Amino acid sequence: MNKQISLIHSKTLPSVDYAYASKVPAGMNLLFMAGACPLDSTGKVPENADYEAQAKLCVDNLKEALKESGATLQDIAYTRVLVASSNQDDLVTAWKAIREEFGEYDVPSTLSGVTVLGYKHQLVEIEAVAAVEEK
Repeated sequence: MNKQISLIHSKTLPSVDYAYASKVPAGMNLLFMAGACPLDSTGKVPENADYEAQAKLCVDNLKEALKESGATLQDIAYTRVLVASSNQDDLVTAWKAIREEFGEYDVPSTLSGVTVLGYKHQLVEIEAVAAVEEK
């Protein structure tokens, strides 16, 4: 049996570009992913990368960590996107870049502006919880 996460869209709340909730069926293992950071192959945040470029690099790194865990973006049940900015436009720029990478899979997410992130020059980070079938 192929178990899948169900994305729940509200019929009464405002229409948004993400699901309001997700349901993980019994018998699936949860994967709590470390925050996906915009690290390049040398382990550093590119100095001149903007919010969009860092967001895409975060997704690339998240995809790789998921792959090594036996999962894909479509196995994610929830994300939290952290953006080092108090400017809402910067948050929206990062959000749009990440949503583009997820395509039609509109996983429930929280988008937050924070004062600072862990690496020098870091602007974006993605936390995720995924679920895969028990083997």
